[in-house]
This record gives sequence, structure tokens and C-alpha cells, in this order.
Amino acid sequence: MRQYPQPRPDSGKQTPVSADNLTPSETLILLTLLAEARPVTSTDLKALGPELRAESRRKLNRLGLVSTDTSVRPYAHELTDAGWARCRQEFGAETPPRVAPPVRTVYTLLRALGRHFDRADLQLYEVFTPVTEVDVSVDAPAPLEDRIRAAYRNLARRPGAWVSLTRLRPALIGATTADVDRELVRMNRLPDVHLTPEANQKALTDDDRAAAVVVGDVDNHLLAIEER
Repeated sequence: MRQYPQPRPDSGKQTPVSADNLTPSETLILLTLLAEARPVTSTDLKALGPELRAESRRKLNRLGLVSTDTSVRPYAHELTDAGWARCRQEFGAETPPRVAPPVRTVYTLLRALGRHFDRADLQLYEVFTPVTEVDVSVDAPAPLEDRIRAAYRNLARRPGAWVSLTRLRPALIGATTADVDRELVRMNRLPDVHLTPEANQKALTDDDRAAAVVVGDVDNHLLAIEER
């Protein structure tokens, strides 16, 4: 599995640079382009985050972190592969010295995201996608959700009864552990779906612990789905 999108012709072979080489504003520009995961015009970039001034644009181009299409007006900017890698470094970076409070907040959030990415073994391109590519929302059931609901109905004594994930997972043949984990975490945000830890931790088997899904920092072992 690749950690970053496949190389683009204009991405070059430059390696990511350290935080000391970028101003906080330039780093925020990279993160804004990461969040959009698409070419962003100078006008739109200014509305979404810091303004990309000519000096910083030339610097980011020179470092190989941003590719700029100057054949259109306004210019359009996009992260290169090195730019994606540079953003991933920020997810575990310490807060730069002498920065404004909002920037400190951004780095606090980035470190929290970094911990989640590491725990869930997520890659940037799995999370940051263009809006036009996002076709599944909390309110739009995915096929895997339908399978989880069907498996739950077959295992539960009644709607809303707790079912062990140790029993649920074998019923989802062909679905990877990571896919099921992500879907259960997503479904847990729905009003009729609930995950909870086993109250009697001493009763847990090794299989129970292996089947648990992590939400926040909590291992959850049981699933309940109410009637809709």
C-alpha cells in the first residue's frame, strides 16, 4: 500500500524539508492544499487559509512541495508527492517556537491526528480526497454497513441487544479488519448504533481483545443496533 498518491510528472524527486525551512504561514498553505487534495487557485486558497504570496509560492515551488500551473489565471496550486510527505511529517511535529496561539492549536490538533493515523494505520490519501470523490456520508449507508447490520440481526436476540464483536467479525467474510474497524467507527456516530467496552474486563479472552475496535482511546468489544 502506498502512503502517498502515485507520483505526478511534475513532482520531481525532491525530499521533504524540515520545519525550520518553512514559515508557519507556508506550512498552513501546505495543510490547506492537503485538506483540499486538488488544484486550488490563488483566490480560493486565500479564502480557505493564508494568502500565498509570490515569494512563498516561488519558495514552495523551488523546494518541490507545491506545483503551480501558471498557464491559468488565477494560478492553480497543488501538492506534489514531496508536499504530501512533508504534510505527514507535521502530524507528529513539535510546535514551532514563537508562533501565534491559533498556530499552536493547529499543531496540537495535528499531533492528535497523527496518533489516530498511527493507531488506525491510515494513509493520507485514504482521508484527504477531493469533495467530488466523496460519495459516502454518515447518512448514506455503504455496502459494508448493510452487511454489518445483516450480520447483527442474525446474531442478536432482539434489536438493541449487545453482540460481541468476536462473533460479528467472522460473519463478515471478505471484509478486512481495517475496513470493518473504519466502518464500525463511522457507524458509531449514527443514532441507532452503539459500541461499548466489556464491563467485566477479566472475562475477556485473547480473541475478544483482538476483535475489539478502538474509538478514541477505548477498546470496544460489544455492538448494539436499535430498530430504525
